[in-house]
Parts: sequence; C-alpha cells; structure tokens
Amino acid sequence: MTDSGIKTRPTGASVAEFLAGVEPSPRRADALALDAIFREVTGWQPRMWGPSIVGYGSYHYVYDSGHEGDMCATGFSPRKANLVLYIMPGYQDYSDLLAGLGKHRLGKSCLYLGKLADVDLGMLRQIIRTGLDDLAVNHTVSPG
Repeated sequence: MTDSGIKTRPTGASVAEFLAGVEPSPRRADALALDAIFREVTGWQPRMWGPSIVGYGSYHYVYDSGHEGDMCATGFSPRKANLVLYIMPGYQDYSDLLAGLGKHRLGKSCLYLGKLADVDLGMLRQIIRTGLDDLAVNHTVSPG
C-alpha cells in the first residue's frame, strides 16, 4: 500500500535555483561542492525531493508493515545548523570509514556535518559509494 501522505517526493523544482538560494554563503559554497561530489560519485543528475533534499537516484522500499514508497538513493540537505547527508542505508556498520572522515555526527541513516572543511573529502566520497553499493544489495537502485 503506497502512502500518498509522504512529503519527501521528487518535485519539479530546480536544483540550481535551490542551491543558489542557500544561505549563508559559506553553507551555499558547501552545498555546491557537495552537489559536485555527489554527481561525481554517482554519475547521476540530481533532482529535488521535497522542498529541501537534493537527491541522486531512487529506490522503492516496502516495510514489513506494508508501508511503501520511493526515496532518493543518496543525497543531502543544506540545513541551517548542519549539512545533512542521506548516504547510509541504516543497516551496515560504517565505523571504520567514519573513523577517518573527520568531524561529524550520526543519525539512523543520516550523517551530519558542520562544514566540509572539517572532513576528509576522499573519505566522504568512499562513504557515499559504499552507501549506494550497500543499498543496492537490498533494493533496486535506479538513476532517476
């Protein structure tokens, strides 16, 4: 049963316009850099998911409860307090990779960064790729 009340859906909004409007300017610079990194690692063009998530690729999920939907395979949101990265499916242990990342906090399947200057961008690329590869083990991931 698909839940039509899901707020995080792909929209027709412009990613470029969204990123251009990110404030303050240091957060916007980090968001533009993240966009370049995600495009490089995934090879996919981004699209907006809901009002504030820049997503790359997609996958369909079905929970044991019967709830199902679609979500971006990976992406980020340049929020006021943190850069929120949606890169870990939530069921793998990334502690070895995260140990080399730099300053971060974790959510269930989110990675919170204060600013990109505080992290190793090579390690971040590796974490994004690993997250996508892990997601593809349990779900069909598509570029669109």
